[in-house]
Amino acid sequence: MTAKNLSTVTTELIESYGNTAKNVIKAWRAGGERVVGYMDLRFESALKESRDQLSQGTVANARNAQKVFNGFYAKGVHATANGAETVVDSVVKLAEKGVRRVAANAGRFEEKTGYTALSTVASAVVPAAVAVSRIVLQVEVKSNGLAGKIAGEKPVSAFRKARARKAA
Repeated sequence: MTAKNLSTVTTELIESYGNTAKNVIKAWRAGGERVVGYMDLRFESALKESRDQLSQGTVANARNAQKVFNGFYAKGVHATANGAETVVDSVVKLAEKGVRRVAANAGRFEEKTGYTALSTVASAVVPAAVAVSRIVLQVEVKSNGLAGKIAGEKPVSAFRKARARKAA
């Protein structure tokens, strides 16, 4: 039972780290999208300043080149972010599977050998794992809020979250 508790806490810890990583990826994606918008604004500003010195064909070609460049950049940002999220999902799944396998094997080992050292160690480690899990959960919540701010999302009040949980 203690090994299961330790595996549950460990699995929750792994999941929280995965969510924090996804929050960082979300913030990176939003930053990349902002860069695209900023480059468009700066390009239009520079084009406006030099428009008198350029022919209409040059202006049209410059705009087309800018659109192509920004399109490639935006696709790169999205492809990289999607790839990073896929990697995080895969790593989290593999780590959780490993934890389940270790817990199952520990139980079998104790049954076959009669040694309970693993249960004793698990009992001793659970309080520390729970403490670390609480800290990691706080980091996850803060990173989610920060990623939301970077992405321009409006924050949701704790009251609204509680009401949504009750409704579900």
